[in-house]
Amino acid sequence: MRVLIVNTAERTGGAAIAANRLLHALNHNGVEARMLVRDRKTDSPEVVDIPQSWRLKANFLWERGCIWLANGMSKRGIFQVDIANAGTDITAMPDFRDADVIHLHWVNQGFLSLADLERIMASGKPVVMTMHDQWYFTGICHYSGDCDKYRSQCCRCPMLGSGIGVDLARRVFDRKRAIYKGRNLTFAGCSRWIADLARKSRLTQGHTVTNVPNAIDTSVFSPMDKQQARAMHKLPEDKRLVLFGAQRITDERKGFRYLTEACECLLQSQPELASQLGVVVLGGDAQSVKDALPLPVYAVNYLSGEAEIASLYNAVDLFVTPSLQDNLPNTIVEAMSCGTPCVGFDVGGIPEMISHQRDGYVARYCDSQDFAQGIAWCLNKNRTGDLSLCARENALATYGEAAVARRYLDIYRAALVNHQ
Repeated sequence: MRVLIVNTAERTGGAAIAANRLLHALNHNGVEARMLVRDRKTDSPEVVDIPQSWRLKANFLWERGCIWLANGMSKRGIFQVDIANAGTDITAMPDFRDADVIHLHWVNQGFLSLADLERIMASGKPVVMTMHDQWYFTGICHYSGDCDKYRSQCCRCPMLGSGIGVDLARRVFDRKRAIYKGRNLTFAGCSRWIADLARKSRLTQGHTVTNVPNAIDTSVFSPMDKQQARAMHKLPEDKRLVLFGAQRITDERKGFRYLTEACECLLQSQPELASQLGVVVLGGDAQSVKDALPLPVYAVNYLSGEAEIASLYNAVDLFVTPSLQDNLPNTIVEAMSCGTPCVGFDVGGIPEMISHQRDGYVARYCDSQDFAQGIAWCLNKNRTGDLSLCARENALATYGEAAVARRYLDIYRAALVNHQ
């Protein structure tokens, strides 16, 4: 079986990382898989990119410009939506023609347009769409928040301000509905949470909706000596370290302010524990938030590879993710596979990943005090390493390459049978 994985980027962003890991998981488990991207970063023979030209940047700028106008000429929230009005036709490429199944992941920001999606689905090949966010079953947004218009008809998107022109959300929603109608499509959520949301959308009616978690190489993301790991990253040995990371730390959706409030709560309620703590911050803008936290901060701006990232998870005592909206964060999978307990809010797919008070702590949504309680509980409970053992066991059973590859192979086979 030949599968073509399609994603905007090869390595940049959570969806790209997940798609790349699935590529390797499939190839290691009997499937001939290739990955087609717009933004290629390596010379891997399993990855191909579309022909590079000035049009790629023009597609991106044209889409952003249309959204900017519809947003009342404001940049606020401009990357929370995509209208897919410009892109590249990939159906004539040899890798597309040779594939038995087309597996779409995150294809936004000028990579594939609605017209391109229509060509892909009109090709007659089975199409699987992994939902790294909600875009495939909403009009234009990636995360709908409190809005549930996608259940019946997206219109007047609350993500956009008062701009000019047509109702973009309604137009894109109607176009998607027409494109999906009568096609052989499978919607695969990375979490049960997003799959449940998708089933309620008018766009998915009549199609298969399922869920499969992201894969991880558990031999790379594995436990190692903590003292050695700290020495690699020049982190203090006398601190109990909490790790927070995000591609853009200043993104409000990542909930950094709740981490700040939780640290302040710890200073007030458990000053002895707080005096032992330090916060490791990984990601873009890491240096800029050093003064925002009331605890010592150790900023890590960039790590070059998965082995280096795995060593950082091993260097800390706890991983925290105060995200306000998330599907199935790769960071939690990575941390757990390294045997590092996690604390997160009860939102999205996070409570599916963290077994509350077994391998981590699921805090009440947007409750900084409970988040602080979770940090304290994990640090105290894990002195014997019990949480770490459970986290590792969970990762091996749920996110191992072989387990995830088998589940997708079943989906591909079912799609091919339905295609006949």
